[in-house]
Amino acid sequence: MNTPEWLKPGIYGGVIGAVVVTFVGFSWGGWMTGGGANKMARIMAESDVIAALTPVCIDMSRADPDRIAKLATINSTASYKQRDAVIAAGWATVPGTETANRDLAQACMAALKLDAS
Repeated sequence: MNTPEWLKPGIYGGVIGAVVVTFVGFSWGGWMTGGGANKMARIMAESDVIAALTPVCIDMSRADPDRIAKLATINSTASYKQRDAVIAAGWATVPGTETANRDLAQACMAALKLDAS
């Protein structure tokens, strides 16, 4: 098929324009793929769940009869091991589960420091 000579610049312009719009849209326009959107949604959901469960962790620490001793242990350990100390205290284990949540322990540790001051 022979394309008229006057049509070629229009076709090239359309193809180049589509590539530029796609590049700009994904780079600066805020567009994302479905996989990227799912990843962002999962991260947001996990952080919201941790934020919702942090008060449960604080309440478990307040109800613990050995709270003072456990807080002293948590505060006396190195900062990079404090999350493990919160896990060992049992406050980062959500009722109904058997294992502790490391992200919840981190959030609980930060909330306990605010609660103590």
